Amino acid sequence: MPDITNAEIARAFGADLILLNGFDAFHPKVKNIDEHEQVIETLKRLVGRPIGVNLEPVDDRANMYEQHLEIAEGRQASPETVQVLEALGVDFICMTGNPATGVSNKKIVEAIQNTRNRFSGLIIAGKMHSSGVDEPVITRAYVKQFIEAGADIILVPAVGTVPGFDEAQLKDIVKEVHREGGLVMSAIGTSQESADPSTIRDFAIRNKICGVDIQHIGDGSYCGLAPVENIFELSKALRGERHTISMIARSINR
Repeated sequence: MPDITNAEIARAFGADLILLNGFDAFHPKVKNIDEHEQVIETLKRLVGRPIGVNLEPVDDRANMYEQHLEIAEGRQASPETVQVLEALGVDFICMTGNPATGVSNKKIVEAIQNTRNRFSGLIIAGKMHSSGVDEPVITRAYVKQFIEAGADIILVPAVGTVPGFDEAQLKDIVKEVHREGGLVMSAIGTSQESADPSTIRDFAIRNKICGVDIQHIGDGSYCGLAPVENIFELSKALRGERHTISMIARSINR
């Protein structure tokens, strides 16, 4: 749409947090926000929600099982990108990886360690799919390393999105993270965010049963945004129509 941001649309259909993907810290742009404006500050004013950014801890030595996709330095996790995002006023950073970018769990650990003392907001860490790297997407051992490195929220694939990752594994991770005082965010990041609403509803309930605290829905549809009916369906399944309507109808000025 030519006159509105995806963040405003997502917020209108039930999103509590806005996570920007593919955002270049060195060339900060958001479509339909004028380039001369402070994009993060403007976005916060428009949506009244915390704004986060994905950073990708690329591992150039990772064993890839698909062709490596090069991404801009402004999207990669580094002390420089973290410092820029801190200056821009970003509320949280998510250390994760897009498809084929070569993000490894080892590099996520290092990125958390390099970020903790440079960033005042929350740190989310974990992979929602392989990112093209030939390794387990998530293990309990890496979860412990993420927490020890300083992550506040552990990202895991939503049950039903990654083959072989089941309820038992997720419950085990949730218990471990909660024991350490952290939170868990399940992620629909395998293009299934564009499936039918009944699939989204199933993801919502199954992962809520497992005890996750936050549920993420990705951008794998047209124009970099999940179908609005699926954002709404996720919200309604998790908290019911009453609380969803209250949230989406309430003025951000309240």
